[in-house]
Amino acid sequence: MIIGIFCGSSAGNNAAYMAAAREVGQVLAQANIPIVYGGGRVGLMGAVADAALAHGGDVTGVMPRSLVEREIAHPGLTRLDVVQNMHERKARMAELATAFIALPGGAGTLEEIFEQWTWAQLGLHHKPCGFYNVEGYYNPLLEMTANMVKEGFLHQRYADMLPFSHCLSDLLQCFKQYRPPVSKWSQPEGVNHGR
Repeated sequence: MIIGIFCGSSAGNNAAYMAAAREVGQVLAQANIPIVYGGGRVGLMGAVADAALAHGGDVTGVMPRSLVEREIAHPGLTRLDVVQNMHERKARMAELATAFIALPGGAGTLEEIFEQWTWAQLGLHHKPCGFYNVEGYYNPLLEMTANMVKEGFLHQRYADMLPFSHCLSDLLQCFKQYRPPVSKWSQPEGVNHGR
């Protein structure tokens, strides 16, 4: 397993977020699970990388050249893949990772994990995605996902693809047991898939 990490380039307002980021880096490194992330040295991104590297982990960063030139790139990574733009960054991370975890973050974090979740629904890949729900940060999103199902825009099986957990070991166990659902549009016409 190679875990793709999406998370904030800021630390957030709760010290628990930084603590969780450090925990993720340490636990994955100690389990010999490589990490792929956005390559930054700041915020939760930097905390994940620092903790993993401090415990002998393998950490690959993927960063657009424009951000590297602003000296945001982490200087001590196992590897840094420099790409031309954000689209290439996401594609490269999707290529390298075999599963994805979203820690607390902002619009960019959501955009990245939603793309992977959408691709999984469409059957473009069969990689699990999950939310590390530190201090209930993603509870409103969990409620929104349930509302999508209730209102007919999301099939329950696609909501069930996404574990939300405050326990990292539970997320990793979900990933090990993951079985992709039937992909969207692959059933006979007339079956309600949700959008």
